[in-house]
Amino acid sequence: MFSRLSQDGSAGVAPRAVNLGVPGGQVMTNADVKKRIQDIGIVPVIRASSPAEARFAAEAIWHGGISIAEITMTVPGAIEVISELARTTPEVLVGAGTVLNPEAARRCLDAGAQFLVTPGLSLKTIELAAKENVPIMAGALTPTEVITAWEAGADFVKVFPCSQVGGASYIRALKGPLPDIPLVPTGGVTLDTAADFLAAGAVALGVGSELLQKDALRARNAETLRTLAGKFAAIVKSMRQQQLA
Repeated sequence: MFSRLSQDGSAGVAPRAVNLGVPGGQVMTNADVKKRIQDIGIVPVIRASSPAEARFAAEAIWHGGISIAEITMTVPGAIEVISELARTTPEVLVGAGTVLNPEAARRCLDAGAQFLVTPGLSLKTIELAAKENVPIMAGALTPTEVITAWEAGADFVKVFPCSQVGGASYIRALKGPLPDIPLVPTGGVTLDTAADFLAAGAVALGVGSELLQKDALRARNAETLRTLAGKFAAIVKSMRQQQLA
């Protein structure tokens, strides 16, 4: 068991509340956001060629049953996309991905991002997220990086690029000595491998091009994206039922 920083308001840190777009109404705390991520089990990584394409993708997968959207900072106008989605689509949990440093993280939070995702280990960004009491999915690859991210206060550890180092078998190997660290494999998660990753112990899955197919995005083919989202969501539901049985 590894020591770590508190993320839920202990030690005098007030939980950050995120407005869901209902004036004077429902808010989400740090704990609420983390629970939503774990319950849905799929974190769509949206890399799009334009702001409109990113918004289209987020809406399509939401209607397919996945109410989470990670808008990567590689999307043109990413900050504006995050701000608009946070303001106009309260049903969707909006996160910022490919966050490289605290300065970018601050801009994303000011725009309304409800969680942060880094591609690699950035201790200063984890520190900012902990200070703001906002969930962060910190990127890591080696066991040392995974432990370091967790001890620094990461809420989830994004194992990336996972397929290049063994895929589901690598997650299983990490979970042996590190059973308490919530791992989110990203890279190589497909409809064929998703169940294996969950069986190996992943708490959620980061899914990019296998869900947000470039041809479907370019053609604005919402039906394809909705269908894929539904299939990924069904795999998570099925695996969770099996694990509870």
